[in-house]
Amino acid sequence: MDEIAQTFVRTSFSSVVRDNWDLAVGLMDSRGRQFAQSSRSIPSFIGTMPRTLAVMLRRYPPSSLKSGDVLISNDGYHGTGHLNDITMIRPIFRGDRLICFIGSVFHTVDIGGAPSVTARDSYEEGLTIPVSKIVREGEENEDVIAFIAENLRAPGETLGDIRAQFVAYDSGRKRLQQILEDERIDDLDALAGEILDRSEAAMRRAVGAASDGVYRDRIMVDGFDEPLTIRCEIRIEGSELAVDFAGTSPQVERPINSAMNFTRAYSAYAIKCAFDPGTPNNDGCFRGVTITAPEGCLINPLRPAPIWARHLSGHYLPPVIFGALAQLMPERVIADCGSPLWNVYFSGRHDDGRRFVKMFFMNGGHGARPHQDGPACLSFPSNVATVPVEHFENSVPLLMTEKSLIPDSGGAGRYRGGPAQRLGFRVTSRHPVTMTIRHERVKFPPRGLLGGLPGSAGRDYVNGKRIDAKVRMDLEPDDVVTFETPGGGGMGPPAERDAAMLQADLESGLVTAQGALAYRPGAASGEQGDE
Repeated sequence: MDEIAQTFVRTSFSSVVRDNWDLAVGLMDSRGRQFAQSSRSIPSFIGTMPRTLAVMLRRYPPSSLKSGDVLISNDGYHGTGHLNDITMIRPIFRGDRLICFIGSVFHTVDIGGAPSVTARDSYEEGLTIPVSKIVREGEENEDVIAFIAENLRAPGETLGDIRAQFVAYDSGRKRLQQILEDERIDDLDALAGEILDRSEAAMRRAVGAASDGVYRDRIMVDGFDEPLTIRCEIRIEGSELAVDFAGTSPQVERPINSAMNFTRAYSAYAIKCAFDPGTPNNDGCFRGVTITAPEGCLINPLRPAPIWARHLSGHYLPPVIFGALAQLMPERVIADCGSPLWNVYFSGRHDDGRRFVKMFFMNGGHGARPHQDGPACLSFPSNVATVPVEHFENSVPLLMTEKSLIPDSGGAGRYRGGPAQRLGFRVTSRHPVTMTIRHERVKFPPRGLLGGLPGSAGRDYVNGKRIDAKVRMDLEPDDVVTFETPGGGGMGPPAERDAAMLQADLESGLVTAQGALAYRPGAASGEQGDE
């Protein structure tokens, strides 16, 4: 799977794949059970891929598939939660027998339409590709290729990424066939079943070792017109674990709802991190885990609720789960990170008339760990990398004016939260540039855990003037937009911080003399939900 992912990246056309690694590769047996994945991947993609395959097989049953076929869809409700992620899956045959599926997901910056922060339903959000065969027996389906190309502003980039995956699948097919021959494996389903059973047993042992009980937390979401709430209850009984989000705010007519596929994926990811991070990640790990949310709520919306920015609610699920588990296993969780992931879309024209649509990811500070400070600007839970500044500047008419860490932005604690960053961009084009942002943790900063203090809240500015955190606007030539991402929450009482560690922070400039006052005995404690 790593070889397939590397082949995809090395032949890709977009910086989102090549630099951000906004992708995943998975291997599923003939029954659709995922039992292997690429090591470097987006957690939500791994979690959604088998469910997307199940939907695909309802339209194209295994008996209708041929060698060389490739299935495609980007339906947010059946896939990763929004239209910009395209899922493709190729059935693999050994002779005339279907033995497994190789699947992949990648993010495309443009999927048609307008990335509106005020979309009222999913139809406004771009092109939905229904479950289709984009390749039939090794030949591209020109009709599917055409309707994708006609809806995109820069089709060459997206179609280049799609075709790069065709090449990657073929290399993976050959490699898999060689492994099966070398190891004399005739029944891949039996091997997958053994792997899944062992992973299930490992997770059940980990859950069974924890104390039975009910553990709760809630977290506040900035939202649009008013704040929203995500409530979480975790119930442990023996080796069974249930996560229930009853009491979460209803869905909204804004594109921040998280489809249930996305909700399940990031909830499962948090459970895996906390209970059994060391064993392989596959479908077997979650046989004893149940994840539920009321229909019509923020994290289980009913179609056609808008879901383009579903990470603005879905990325809150790991911290609210960790918050619920903090009293049970304080040594296995982290404080809130400066996420949901921050990003910005820039679109417009180069001076020579060429159109561009580019995205830039910006990570906030990571939450403090039980035995270490939080790192600066590390992506969690999304696991995306950052495009190098020089590469970004060469692809768009923008100049980065600043990229620096913000003092006193990491929450104080026995272990400090990771510092936030400040980034500035100046428009160098002769034409206006349209900017779209949708940022969280502006009203409610990342929380501290177990007595730690919260990190700093995020801020957005144009020419030094504060702007809304969810907005689509035109920037004029020479305008400067500045982003201050949120800082990570601290862990443990600040007064218990090692004096040498605090002195090192002062010397490095991550903490100022004024900021050090938070570490004195009697400083206010961070809050851990209301449950």
